Amino acid sequence: MSSTVKPKNNSALALWYVAPGKAELRPATNGDLRPNDVLVRSLYSGLSRGTERLIFEGKVPEMEWSRMKAPAQEGEFPFPVKYGYSAVGVAEEGPAGIKGKKVFALYPHQDRFVIPAERAFIIPENVPPRRATLAANMETALNILWDGNAQPADRIVIVGGGIVGMLVAALSSRLPGADVTLVDIEASREAITKKLGVGFALPDKAPGEADVVIHTTASADGLSLALKLAGVEGMIVEASWFGTGMVNVALGDAFHSRRLRLISSQVGNVCASRAKRWTTRRRLEAAIGMLADDRLDALLGEEVPFAELPQQLSRLLSPKAPGLGALIRY
Repeated sequence: MSSTVKPKNNSALALWYVAPGKAELRPATNGDLRPNDVLVRSLYSGLSRGTERLIFEGKVPEMEWSRMKAPAQEGEFPFPVKYGYSAVGVAEEGPAGIKGKKVFALYPHQDRFVIPAERAFIIPENVPPRRATLAANMETALNILWDGNAQPADRIVIVGGGIVGMLVAALSSRLPGADVTLVDIEASREAITKKLGVGFALPDKAPGEADVVIHTTASADGLSLALKLAGVEGMIVEASWFGTGMVNVALGDAFHSRRLRLISSQVGNVCASRAKRWTTRRRLEAAIGMLADDRLDALLGEEVPFAELPQQLSRLLSPKAPGLGALIRY
């Protein structure tokens, strides 16, 4: 008896980044299902404006090629590469207990795909599929707060109101007594922060003397502001990823006299304070559970049909694109 099963439909289409500023849909073959595999029909995937903009523009530093690999990536940087890490779909085939369930997977933009069952995360009934596309970003936000050691009653300032910054703000708002302010150059984002229950400020009105400052803008101006907003011995968490970009910031002002601490945060590993107890799977499961929060629907942007994605990417990944992000609809 064969240990594999031929899927009813094993053909698929996947997005590939093929040259600077160019992407295309290419055929993919899922192959046979082994006993513990899951065939997923995609419903949505999330487009990461920060990371995928760098990939689309061919700006992933060579020294980061291996560390930047997504779990199911195909191809090699800089091009061609099949990339993405925020897919939500229905398990059409798979073991009992997961078949028929809506699942999240760290997988590129593809309309049907096969993964081992242990890499499919069942989405709770109280988390809608569209919102579940935020799971990878929520995992990042959770790790950022861990790295910053944010505590109840802290004054927490987030510089940068993209999706990750907003999710950090949403999580911070749950800390008892925390004074949370999100800072952004776009005044229109105040409407979103109101829905999240946190404060908002333009850069020139940002509150100082913060216990924890989290920077997410991937800009020198943003990082310089973050350094100015931290209180004595305050923590600044650099959560941006600059790719091949260089950053020029002043460390000769109050950086030393105020004994500021500047640390990096990167989601590839569980932070040291929790690594002994938390696996990456436990962390992602926790992040998915945290999406049972209706406030977070305010972070979901426009929907773009998968068939139109190659033609829409330049607009969607533009630094001046409106909104926080985009969803790909299958």
